[in-house]
Amino acid sequence: MIEEIKQRFRALKPGTAFCALRFVEETGERLEVRQDVEQPLTSQTDRGVMITVIDGGGYGYAATSDLSTAGLQAALDRARAWAAATRSHSVFDYGKVALPRPTGRYQSPSLSQSPRWTRRELLDLLMAESRACKLDDRIVDWHAFIERKQSRQLYLTHDGAEVEQLFDFVMPGLAVTAYGDGDSQTRSLGGQYNGYCRQGGFEILQQAGLIGAGRRVAEEAIELLTAPNCPSGTMDLLLKPEQMMLQIHESIGHPLELDRILGDERNYAGTSFVTLDMFGQYQYGSELLNVSYDPTLAHEFAAFGWDDDGTAGAKTLLIKRGKLLKPLGGAISQARAGIDGVANSRACSWNRAPIDRMANLNVEPGDKTLAEMIAGIERGVMMDTNVSWSIDDSRNKFQFGCEQGWLIENGEIRHVVKNPNYRGISATFWRSLKAVGNMSTFDVMGTPYCGKGEPSQVIRVGHASPACLFGNVDVFGAEE
Repeated sequence: MIEEIKQRFRALKPGTAFCALRFVEETGERLEVRQDVEQPLTSQTDRGVMITVIDGGGYGYAATSDLSTAGLQAALDRARAWAAATRSHSVFDYGKVALPRPTGRYQSPSLSQSPRWTRRELLDLLMAESRACKLDDRIVDWHAFIERKQSRQLYLTHDGAEVEQLFDFVMPGLAVTAYGDGDSQTRSLGGQYNGYCRQGGFEILQQAGLIGAGRRVAEEAIELLTAPNCPSGTMDLLLKPEQMMLQIHESIGHPLELDRILGDERNYAGTSFVTLDMFGQYQYGSELLNVSYDPTLAHEFAAFGWDDDGTAGAKTLLIKRGKLLKPLGGAISQARAGIDGVANSRACSWNRAPIDRMANLNVEPGDKTLAEMIAGIERGVMMDTNVSWSIDDSRNKFQFGCEQGWLIENGEIRHVVKNPNYRGISATFWRSLKAVGNMSTFDVMGTPYCGKGEPSQVIRVGHASPACLFGNVDVFGAEE
């Protein structure tokens, strides 16, 4: 199929300044056991191409699942017509964009050393973890699943660029809900919206802790039933990586998306409190804050070799010692804004145009152990695993909730607390960062559910982070 697509595209005569083809073929399946009952297997296969044209300053694109020569020619004709139609109406001359002409190949970390699992063995594992969840009658719902996907992508330009990328994704999950005395509490493995998502093979099941998770997660859900409510007040807040991924995503990732700063998303996903004049001088966080955009980190969920406009991925510091340096903006947004960005022009599939998206956005590790950070807290709460989030449309004022918390007093963990929440303002929250965990606190997380764009695009992102300690945060529990 790949060779046929290449030959058919090369045979087309675009007659334009720039013409590119992006082919995406994705297959996947989901295995699930709910309350000790195997659920129907779901599987999917999806393939098609997007053809993009820049001509006379106009920009047009068209997608098709008809991969014949006639189908590709029809898509080219539509893309060319859109470029002509937008030429005199666009606020930007797309002829000024110098898109790269890459060649190369990327592949997810090799499966050759990964454990081999049959579908039956995976279902047996899920069944064993499911049965381990039912500790007593207080456990009222539970499920475990493994989702895996493979994606093959090809990027060509009419003048010689050629990139092939092969991705293997594994997404395990498990959640347990306990009920008693009018209260219900849910605890999960990494998060109820996926958290341990990575590229690679089934070694990820072990890395994520799925094996043996059923009983542990169920015990934590029951413990939360009888735990006191999280205290309220201004205090220290220690966030573990399962919550840090949401904190990074919502209050650094989305505000730094360049198309959002330029106003493209204002009518749908919102805008940003960040403005163009902040880059290079704005103090986003304390001097302990270093944030990298790194699509090259092996096994992280959104790693790649090149983005969907052909720009090579590279590790780049967006925030260094708290100072804001660069936005999350791909080649076209960089040309529009007149500032440097990163390789993050990404589409969720063949039938969506690439826009500015997070890929792997990480907080760099510091020098503290978890024990050292806990020992330095006079009064505070440690929180883990996101359960709820709310943030305004400029990604500034936020309120986040976690599944589990621990009260810390005089440098020691006292006990578990339930319904832990906190609120803050992105523009000032990161300046309260007072300690950053070292690699012993570091974890690599991800989610397949980052939504943005119109028409909507739901895409994979990765967030790796150490545990981080913040001071003077507004913490609160649930209403009683």
